Amino acid sequence: MTVLAQVLQLVGGWIASLIIFFAKRQSRLVSFHSLQVLFLELVFRVLNLFLMFLVVGFLRAFLNAHGGNNAPPLALLLTFPVFWLCLTGAWVVKLVIAVVYSINAGGGEWAEYPLLGARARRVLNIEPGGAAS
Repeated sequence: MTVLAQVLQLVGGWIASLIIFFAKRQSRLVSFHSLQVLFLELVFRVLNLFLMFLVVGFLRAFLNAHGGNNAPPLALLLTFPVFWLCLTGAWVVKLVIAVVYSINAGGGEWAEYPLLGARARRVLNIEPGGAAS
């Protein structure tokens, strides 16, 4: 289940991890890995929203500066590829994280995501290495 929690983030996003988190709540290892994935999904959702607001704000500012011109705005032609590259880069990072940590989880390791792993341990009251606190 720990491997599923890590791998299913690529196709199921936060929903698959949330289901695994509640279905296997009695297992500290599964809860830990699925909660890490939930936190990672939250970070990526916030990043996506931030990028979208940034792009929309930039486009609005550009359109307001150039009045009622009906031609496709140059800002759209410039910001869309940057926005797409940022989202694609974030997905590649997520893919690498899913593969690396699913291998670790398959070995029964308490592998922590940087920054998010410590928070997941605090939420679940788990010491490093899986001991209950």
